[in-house]
Amino acid sequence: MAPAPEAELVVRPLDGGWGWVVVLGAFISIGFSYALPKAITVFFHEIQEEFTISYSDIAWISSIMLAAMYAGGPVSSLLVTTYGSRPVVILGGVMCWVSMVTASFGNSIIHLYICIGVIGGFGLSFNLNASLTIISKYFLAKRPLANGIAMAGSPVFLCLLAPLNQYLLSNFGWRGSFLILGAMLLNCCVAGSLMRPVTPPRNPSKAVSQKKLEEQTDVYGTSLKRNCMKNFRKFLDFSLFKDRGFVIYLIGSLMFFFGAYAPIVFLTAYAVKQGIEEYSAAYLLSIMGFVDMFARPGTGLLANTKWIRPRVQYFLSFAMVFTGSCHLMCSLGTGYVFLVVYTVLFGIGFGMMFGLIFECLMDLMGSQRFPSAVGLVTIIECCPMLLGPPAAGKGALVDITGDYKYLFIMCGSVILTGGVFLFVMNMYNYHMLDKERLKEHPPPEATVEQTAPEAIDETATQAEQMKTCKDDPRPESFETP
Repeated sequence: MAPAPEAELVVRPLDGGWGWVVVLGAFISIGFSYALPKAITVFFHEIQEEFTISYSDIAWISSIMLAAMYAGGPVSSLLVTTYGSRPVVILGGVMCWVSMVTASFGNSIIHLYICIGVIGGFGLSFNLNASLTIISKYFLAKRPLANGIAMAGSPVFLCLLAPLNQYLLSNFGWRGSFLILGAMLLNCCVAGSLMRPVTPPRNPSKAVSQKKLEEQTDVYGTSLKRNCMKNFRKFLDFSLFKDRGFVIYLIGSLMFFFGAYAPIVFLTAYAVKQGIEEYSAAYLLSIMGFVDMFARPGTGLLANTKWIRPRVQYFLSFAMVFTGSCHLMCSLGTGYVFLVVYTVLFGIGFGMMFGLIFECLMDLMGSQRFPSAVGLVTIIECCPMLLGPPAAGKGALVDITGDYKYLFIMCGSVILTGGVFLFVMNMYNYHMLDKERLKEHPPPEATVEQTAPEAIDETATQAEQMKTCKDDPRPESFETP
């Protein structure tokens, strides 16, 4: 894809060193960000009985939390660019701690909506966006691998938090468990403290460049203080919609997220309806999480190879087609062994998607425009994430048809169509970029690369043509090669 415009004095990423410590911090913060909304569902039944509310009422806790996590993208991007990733992740960890502690004293579902959903969701948003941004500052050549390792935090933390929450619930109840979870979320502050900002190397022989960099920093700081609203518009940068590659990526990712989570939510219910024992049905999600745990870093390692890295957008298209095909396959068979095979393939596809989705955005936008791009993308993606499961699940497709297999057909068809769309449009985009690049930088004239004897012959030919023109009185135009 076309390289993103960069500032004149941008420090080249280190691609190692302290960057791997930063990846560890991102692994922790991203792990909590994606795993917590799913892991707290363990407490929903007990909360539902205590407050005497419906399942749909209690399910809104995770929905509000995910929506706030994605809707807080622009705010998080603005804070990250202004203050850096370290303080933003620390702030996110504190907000998550406050949300769980205050929720433990709640006496109504509205209290939990505000504490866990809104406050906790924004805290997770600060953790997620700041972690993704700092990786793009530290890595360039090894960035797909670094992203894959960091994104693997989600399945790892989900596998750890789900049984841990069940143990805490059995021994301390949901209120005591929330207090302990709040203390655990303070580890995000530790992860944030590892995210040391990238500083330009100090070289005495480059004093002029250092002075110029300081002048640029002073000018930027002055303009920031002078016009805050202009700076905010910068990070809700709607000019990104003029970028052809960004629009293609956005449409494809929206189609993926619309059908991404409904199969996970209803996989257990689908298995139980086929006559599979409840414990075995629940074990399918553990299988998926285990496979996903290795698929994400494996995808990053594969995307970092010299054969795939230049065309990583095609790899994302393949991952979407693969995932959509798995969902369509799920509707064709029955039995526990068949569902286990589907779950393994789904875990591979899901891991590939989340190992690539932010890496492809970095590939399109570059480290300079990535904070504004990820903020804009996440706030738009919160809509299909909220609408996807309800549209496919209870109250919609399942209630109309009475069969869960049509849910998997719908989700698979949407994701497969999105993958084909990405493949075709990326091919078109690459073609257009090559034409634009050729137009801006045309190849040199053929005469420049000619050998010396060819140049001598051409000079003689030109002399004969000039002589002919002088002898012929008729004015004829000719073109000198």
